[in-house]
Parts: sequence; structure tokens; C-alpha cells
Amino acid sequence: MIEKMEKSQGKVLGFRLIGDVSKSDYDVLVPDVQNVIDQEGSAALLLDLKEFKWEKVEAWGDDLNFGRKYHEKIDKLAIVGDKRWEELLTVFGKAYAQESKYFHTADIDEAWKWLQE
Repeated sequence: MIEKMEKSQGKVLGFRLIGDVSKSDYDVLVPDVQNVIDQEGSAALLLDLKEFKWEKVEAWGDDLNFGRKYHEKIDKLAIVGDKRWEELLTVFGKAYAQESKYFHTADIDEAWKWLQE
């Protein structure tokens, strides 16, 4: 499941990924991102992965299309988690945003601050 975080405002959007992400979860993410890009010209995203398990195979196409469509319009991507493999996702984050950075779960406030700079 993908859930928009209440702290989202302006061009900075935060999403909590919970359990397994499915194809239908992109129906939450994509409209919000598109709306911010339409209003602000670009977006900055925070992905909170502390409750994330994995992405279902059915969602891989939507995931790749998201990166292809929005890469140039997402300035920063903050990945928040507490596992080594989540930190390694910042390498792939470059396919989704101009800049990506990992933050440990305890440093989520720093992630929000970085996105707002």
C-alpha cells in the first residue's frame, strides 16, 4: 500500500510504503505527483520504507513508467529506512529523480528538511 503523509506540502510530497506495493497503489502516487508538478513545475519526494516489504511483479511496469515519465520533474528523492538494501536503492533513485539520498528512519526530519532546501 502507498499512503500519502500528512506532512506533505507545496512541492514536497511524502509517501509511506506499507507491506507489498501493487499496481493499484500507483493510483495514489501518480495523481498526487502530477498535480504538484502541474502546480509547482517540479516535485520532491520522500519515500518512507520502514514498513515496506516488496513490490509485486504486477507493479513493475508502472514503477518503470513512473521513472521514465517523471525523472526530469522530480528534483530530489529521499529514501527513508533502516535496512542496508534500502540504502542501496538510492543508486536506482537516480532513475527517478535528479538527486537521491538515503536517510535512516531516526533521521526522517532531516530528510524533510533536505527536500525543502
